[in-house]
Amino acid sequence: MPELPEVETTRSGLEPHLQGRRIRELVVREPRLRWPVPPELPAMLSGRQVRRLDRRAKYLLLGTDGPGVLLHLGMSGSLRRCLPDAPLRPHDHLSFRLDDGFEIRLHDPRRFGCCLPLPDPPRLHPLLSTLGPEPLGDAFDGDYLHYLSRGRRAPVKAFIMDQQVVVGVGNIYASEALFLAAIRPGRAAGRVSRAEYRALATSVRSVLARAIAEGGTTLRDFVREDGTHGYFRQRLRVYGREGQPCVSCATPIRTRRIGNRASSYCPACQR
Repeated sequence: MPELPEVETTRSGLEPHLQGRRIRELVVREPRLRWPVPPELPAMLSGRQVRRLDRRAKYLLLGTDGPGVLLHLGMSGSLRRCLPDAPLRPHDHLSFRLDDGFEIRLHDPRRFGCCLPLPDPPRLHPLLSTLGPEPLGDAFDGDYLHYLSRGRRAPVKAFIMDQQVVVGVGNIYASEALFLAAIRPGRAAGRVSRAEYRALATSVRSVLARAIAEGGTTLRDFVREDGTHGYFRQRLRVYGREGQPCVSCATPIRTRRIGNRASSYCPACQR
């Protein structure tokens, strides 16, 4: 599933090609996404000028001189810039046709993504209104995590993956950040100290910033806006490395299920 770095990579790659362009037409080939594409949306966007492309959590926010659009890539979706005569692939469900002759296509094999109108201000949308702070923003730090975690028995990994606590820390990056902070993923969130949460917040920021800089994590289904893959996976320390030696101490990496997700960790380095 595209996580925050993949979505941010898509945003930064597409924004220069969208900003200032006019949407000539929104072509909807398959409206049955996770939430149906409203039938009135193409008429709402026709002729609108794109002002910006922002990101909130794993959502993309397309701002225009009129109604905005909320986009989500779902489990395996991608946005790609191409010429209109490029062959359509199966699951190319939407096309934003622009006034420069190019179009942006939403490719979503599992149809778990979305394309919905945005209210003004965007934060009032039900999908955005309950989200926690951005992990790279000023509101997120170790003291914030420590305060919210008091009395919580849920595993610390599940805690930092809760989108109402902090957005965009998916399974891969939670595992990597907990390794860097030397915290075992199954520990109760309420039993992690303030100092450990400060280290964890720093690790979350570091892992996400590095992944964004390197183009995201190479996943089976994820491609960037130009069709290429990210390559941060080459640098993963614990995720997907069950049984392999820890990069720090050579102890074999273990994996357990936490919240129905595979959680890899080093039993020697993480306490």
